[in-house]
Amino acid sequence: MRTFTEKELKKYDGRNGIAYIAYRGKVYDVSASYHWRKGIHQAMHRAGCDLTEALEQAPHDPDLLEKFPIVGELVN
Repeated sequence: MRTFTEKELKKYDGRNGIAYIAYRGKVYDVSASYHWRKGIHQAMHRAGCDLTEALEQAPHDPDLLEKFPIVGELVN
């Protein structure tokens, strides 16, 4: 499985059509989601970032990520 540093993850911010986010050490490809168009979700969150803290406080369950492919792991 591919590994990403936070610097590498930032390259997948959705501007080039590929939007990845990290949650609890896993990197998800959310590119196909209507809610992540252009790498922005609800005008509050950007792709290319570790969203672990934000998702812990989200009004929806993080289980929604299960429908997206895991493309790698986030490492320090």
